[in-house]
Amino acid sequence: MKYLPLNPNIFINNRKRFVREMQKNSIAVIVSNDEFPSNGDALHTFKQNSDLFWLSGIEQEDSMLILFPDNPDEKYREVLVLVRPNEFKEKWDGKRLRANEAQDISGIQTIVWLDSIDALLQTWIHLVDNIYLDSNENDRKANLVRSREYRFIDEMKARYPLHNYCRAAKIFGKLRSVKTKEEVEVIQKAIDITENTFRRLLGFIKPGVMEYEIEAELIHSFLSQRATGEAYGSIIACGDRARILHYVSNNQECKDGELILMDFGAAYGGYNADLTRTVPVNGKFSKRQKTVYNACLHLHNYAKSLLKPGISIVDYTEMVGEEATQQFLKIGLLKKSDVKNEDKDNRAYRKYLYHGISHHLGIDVHDLGTRTAPIQQGMVFTVEPGIYIEEEQMGIRIENNLWITKNSNIDLMKNIPITVDEIEALMKRR
Repeated sequence: MKYLPLNPNIFINNRKRFVREMQKNSIAVIVSNDEFPSNGDALHTFKQNSDLFWLSGIEQEDSMLILFPDNPDEKYREVLVLVRPNEFKEKWDGKRLRANEAQDISGIQTIVWLDSIDALLQTWIHLVDNIYLDSNENDRKANLVRSREYRFIDEMKARYPLHNYCRAAKIFGKLRSVKTKEEVEVIQKAIDITENTFRRLLGFIKPGVMEYEIEAELIHSFLSQRATGEAYGSIIACGDRARILHYVSNNQECKDGELILMDFGAAYGGYNADLTRTVPVNGKFSKRQKTVYNACLHLHNYAKSLLKPGISIVDYTEMVGEEATQQFLKIGLLKKSDVKNEDKDNRAYRKYLYHGISHHLGIDVHDLGTRTAPIQQGMVFTVEPGIYIEEEQMGIRIENNLWITKNSNIDLMKNIPITVDEIEALMKRR
């Protein structure tokens, strides 16, 4: 890992929270993700199961966590399972964690090697009534590949068919959406790296620069600050390409008079930042660009004012949509007749704002959390309204990350330049 060691209390506390949700006389077994092949003998870069990382901080492949809070032998109430280090294999693939290193990262004292876990696990399974197993229940999941956790579910049910099986994902969905103070400190570090990178980019952007050159600058900035890398594929979209929500080609020239939409964030310590800013390539907003930008900033600030405990994302999105309608009338995108005759299932404002306003953020960029239940204290959300105008070949989006407090929220990106004047002043100094 490139990042500095995290506070193991993050994972110790997360395990305590998880165990409190388990039924009596239960065991939870959480397995790591697969190593996925790409082509030939190559593998995709390994990405740990987010749930396993949330409980342990371990990023190594072929890992497993076992939680058995009622184990008669206290030593085995928390067990971290790792691949046994092999000096010959390490000459090819690199160093693997030693027991003391894994203990320091996770706070788990009992480390068992993967090649010796089967007999122990069978003994423990025979003592319990309930087995918690993990599965991917993120609402946005689209991949139907039968990954390791699903194959492990099949194996366990085949070996122990008479036990009661429980959904660990239901607990993760409840707990991971509410961040602890220690987790938010790591998110803030990812945000601080992202802020430094944005400020650097404001001095680099100019007419004639290529989108991929900007992308290269931000990756360099991330890595030089100990980030793992990008939280997601960065969007560097100039001119009309800014209307493509997931534009990642990043291969065109940035031209004088255009706006450039940049959606990027650093990954640090397993957690993510998610920032979007839209700036003028030549450092100066035109009159029309400023009008549309300020309308988007108004929506951004209005959305922030609503995001507090008690409201659901569904209701919140509807209220932002009402305000978007008024803003779009003011800046000439909609006519009163458009609003009067709109389809209630496809509101008129949706022509210019066709995505959601917020999503949960954390270990996953689109983190676990409900859209329909009331927002709770401790959740972290993006706020990212946009305005996309095909006839003007313009796209603007403004995004910050907010931590929900008891009665309101804290903008974790409050120090990142956001107004027209702030952006123009910084670009003028380049």
